[in-house]
Amino acid sequence: MGRRKIEMKMVKDSSSRQVTFSKRRTGLFKKGNELATLCGAEVAMVVFSPGGKPFSFGHPSVDSVANRFQNQDLEPNNGNVGGSSKDAKVDKLNRQLIGLIKQLQAEKKRGDMLEKAMKAKGQPKCKAQINELSLHELEKLKGSLEELRGNLKARVSEMEASSSLLLLAGKETYPRR
Repeated sequence: MGRRKIEMKMVKDSSSRQVTFSKRRTGLFKKGNELATLCGAEVAMVVFSPGGKPFSFGHPSVDSVANRFQNQDLEPNNGNVGGSSKDAKVDKLNRQLIGLIKQLQAEKKRGDMLEKAMKAKGQPKCKAQINELSLHELEKLKGSLEELRGNLKARVSEMEASSSLLLLAGKETYPRR
């Protein structure tokens, strides 16, 4: 059938109305994005579907544009396309937050893997026991762990030295012909 011009009137069929809404909403938000990108304009749109569900688009955000509209804050952006320096700071903080959340999730996964490995070796879960220790006991435990760490480093150094000696002893001591 192709594209054809439709008469501007309410679509009677509710399912056709929903389809038309979805397609037109996408196009409308796309135009808003183009306006913000090409002109550096601050744009906010809120649209309610025929079913009453809200949809929004905002650049830099709906809240910032709505606050500016309500407060009639007409200060220029001082060359900051797409938002003020406050928005840039918020964006930077959001990026930092996202990075920290990803790091936290990675550490949680690592903790889960370590916990599974401990269970596989038959070692009991010791989280609850650690949570019950007093400050003095925790400091004592920390000291013990640091001592263990030092001992491990020394042992690794010894093993590397003996490994090097074994490699040297295994080499030929006479020149090749």
